[in-house]
Amino acid sequence: MTTLDQLRPGDTRTITNLRSSDLTIKLLEMGLLPGKAVQFNFKAPLGCPISVQISGYSLSLRIDEARLIEVA
Repeated sequence: MTTLDQLRPGDTRTITNLRSSDLTIKLLEMGLLPGKAVQFNFKAPLGCPISVQISGYSLSLRIDEARLIEVA
């Protein structure tokens, strides 16, 4: 399964699942819901954080958070 951290700038995918973790509730509260379209904006020069566009706003995520978000 592809996760959000594996995308390239400009890629748009749909969130299919959030892997179970202590961070799952936090990610859901931030609007990262299954069925939502998410666009990968960019990755910081050292690889963390990444920036995504979802529901009309930009969101920065750590790599460990992005690895919990499955997309298709």
